[in-house]
Amino acid sequence: MSRKIKSALISVFYKDGLDPLVKELHNQDITIYSTGGTQNYIENIGVGVTPVEELTAYPSILGGRVKTLHPSVFGAILGRRENETDLKEMQEHKIPEIDLVIVDLYPFEETLAQATSGSFEGSAADAEKMIIEKIDIGGPSMIRAAAKNFKDVTVIASKEDYAQLLSILKEQRGEISLEQRRSFAAKAFEIVKQYDIAISDYFMKQEEQHGTSTPLRYGENPHQKARLIGNTHDAFDKLHGKELSYNNLVDVDAALQLISEFNQPGQVVFAVIKHTNVCGIALRATVAEAWNAALAGDPESAFGGVLVTNASIDLTTAEAIHTLFFEVLIAKDFSEQALELLQSKKNRILLKMKRTTFSLNEQSKSLVVGTIVQETDQDNYQTWNEAGGRPASLNEKQDLEFANIVCKHLKSNAIALVKDLQLVGKGCGQTSRIDALRQAIEKSKQFNLDLKGAVMASDAFFPFNDCVVMGHEAGITAFIQPGGSIRDKDSVDYCKEKNLALVMTGTRHFRH
Repeated sequence: MSRKIKSALISVFYKDGLDPLVKELHNQDITIYSTGGTQNYIENIGVGVTPVEELTAYPSILGGRVKTLHPSVFGAILGRRENETDLKEMQEHKIPEIDLVIVDLYPFEETLAQATSGSFEGSAADAEKMIIEKIDIGGPSMIRAAAKNFKDVTVIASKEDYAQLLSILKEQRGEISLEQRRSFAAKAFEIVKQYDIAISDYFMKQEEQHGTSTPLRYGENPHQKARLIGNTHDAFDKLHGKELSYNNLVDVDAALQLISEFNQPGQVVFAVIKHTNVCGIALRATVAEAWNAALAGDPESAFGGVLVTNASIDLTTAEAIHTLFFEVLIAKDFSEQALELLQSKKNRILLKMKRTTFSLNEQSKSLVVGTIVQETDQDNYQTWNEAGGRPASLNEKQDLEFANIVCKHLKSNAIALVKDLQLVGKGCGQTSRIDALRQAIEKSKQFNLDLKGAVMASDAFFPFNDCVVMGHEAGITAFIQPGGSIRDKDSVDYCKEKNLALVMTGTRHFRH
């Protein structure tokens, strides 16, 4: 749907290229609102302009920091033209409709380059003041508001688009199509995004320079330099041992994310992490029992691992753990006797958690082409669809829920085998799901763990029924998987034929 432009708000830092656009707006009898230097510029080229102060009935204050941050401005931009309530409120408060927003942003990156160049003659405080003043507030807000309301408003966020807008105005006699408004909005959001990234990068570098960047011994390998940007103090206290390395921190992060899944009263969980994968985990009534069961799941991989529990370490448990070489032990607390014993080896790292639940809203990963960001995987299952030959028993249901969580914390492709709330086999990081299952079964055989009556979790759907067939032949009686394969029926039919429980969750848990 096309919109006729009847009014425009112009407030720009860069004035070059603005003259023909302003004159065309004037020729088409479009009302122009403006601020400060832009207003003076427009007046000097002989075009009439209405000061924003007349719209807001409020002067520019705080040295120009606050000019457009006002309901009359944002109401004029955000008002929905087909919403009767919006139009009634705009009329009641005498808010006009603004159809076109031409706003660019303060030159933050250019100012940063100037203030940090060797030719800058001011002090560090002068440089910081100059940089901070070029963090635009009103500009991004108006751009975002106009872009959000693209169904009614056209937004131009860069002088690079002046020529295109001018051509459209002339050819279409002031009419802007919905597709054109949407395209300008997309450009505007990209401009604001890059602007925010530049500001964020500046502050992150400032944090590094002011001590929140901690050099690490090395990265994943000795030839790689590394540092921690941030701090560990909010998460845990280091009670003993050498400094945490890059790999330690990665495994500690995996351990804290895992332990956060078990926050119900009475749940005592102990887990062993190796290269971010769970290699042993169990839920038991006491911390000593949980440790013994977790270790039994894969005592070989536990060597040199990171240990974590949501309980306090007592002397009995400490004596059992003390016989194993491990890198890090994370616990809710340590008894005095347990701490004394565990501290007898100088290099092992002991961490006391300040809480047992840790959450992130987003996770990011650096790529050659930039940074990707995603929400954290917080849901364990959206549905519980019993699709097999029978419902899962109470014990199976508990094991399936446990296995599903464990599988979520294994690298894809992943399979977790659980029996009596103990991990008894796992396959992870494989290029096929059947290979992950083979690995899991071999692990259980290696440590003489009985799979009869065990359950299986898969981080993604079974593409064929081969996994349920192989699992059943190994003793598995219940399965949990997201479902979603075009051949789900093959697995469902097999489970019905063999009277096996099969749960479809609808939630995949890839972990790359």
